[in-house]
Amino acid sequence: MKPLLTEAELEDHLSTPTPGVIDTLRELEGDFMVLGAGGKMGPTLARMIRRGLDQMGHPHRAVHAVSRFSSASARENLGQHGINTLACDLLDRAALQALPDAANIIFMAGQKFGTDDHPELTWVMNTLVPALVAERYARSRIVVFSTGCVYPLTTIESGGSQETDRLGPPGDYANSCVGRERIFTHYALQNNTPILMFRLSYAIDLRYGVIHDVAQKILRDEPVDVTMGYANVIWQRDANARAIQCLNRMSSPPAILNVTGLERVSIRELAEKLGARMGKAPQIIGKESGTAWLFNAQRSYDWFGTPETSLDEMIEATAQWVVHGGVSLGKPTHFETRDGHF
Repeated sequence: MKPLLTEAELEDHLSTPTPGVIDTLRELEGDFMVLGAGGKMGPTLARMIRRGLDQMGHPHRAVHAVSRFSSASARENLGQHGINTLACDLLDRAALQALPDAANIIFMAGQKFGTDDHPELTWVMNTLVPALVAERYARSRIVVFSTGCVYPLTTIESGGSQETDRLGPPGDYANSCVGRERIFTHYALQNNTPILMFRLSYAIDLRYGVIHDVAQKILRDEPVDVTMGYANVIWQRDANARAIQCLNRMSSPPAILNVTGLERVSIRELAEKLGARMGKAPQIIGKESGTAWLFNAQRSYDWFGTPETSLDEMIEATAQWVVHGGVSLGKPTHFETRDGHF
């Protein structure tokens, strides 16, 4: 990965289609819609689809990005890249019904942070919205963004939770995500809607993610808590590509896919590697617990191969970005959280 010095360069890189994305887009028909496109991944994912279609010579096929769009600049940026932006509150039934049809849906809407203060809103966003969307787009193909947090914490030696494991997470947020999956499964069976549950764990961008969080703590001379001693990560471009490629891996009942890196990343070792590159010694506190949220993503590797960006490349690029004052989204992952309270 070449050095990325500006946000424009970063977003251009994150939205560059992979060969696998181009192959998938060739096999699919119809328009595309990203629901909840205003978040951390939505803009570059929508741009990747648009760039792939344009590369194939299909500028007439629409890519719709749907969000509340609280940021006018984010909406304008997507529009400048040929994406049709639609402001919509997905809880507004009339507004949802008024959205255009689309054969291919990537559902990214949901709520995580603030759950402890307003659990009822988290449950509404993570279960009622899926029901409304599943009814509206019963004839579409839907990739549903979910999370590895639907699994319970697992032992470090286990190799990580697999798609066939029982779900049993702690806390309102993670349980509402199980609810989201159950709702979509119900409608998939009722309407024969092809769906895939995309259980993503820690997509990494230079502006946010586990590596960014640890680097920011080192930069600010804040302690790095290693009680949650391990994590899995994947570069955002690779996660975007896998999500798009899943559009032709659907089924009813829904298919399920863990998406992250195979490497078990030690938070302690991550801090040490970042500190060496940043010229600052990390302050480590805590002791690694015997359990963590870890995930076995072998199935995604079998389907799509090894991600293009390695862990070492992510660490090197993040260290450079943070040291040189690169922008932060200000959205910490709270990877240290073990009780499910966000």
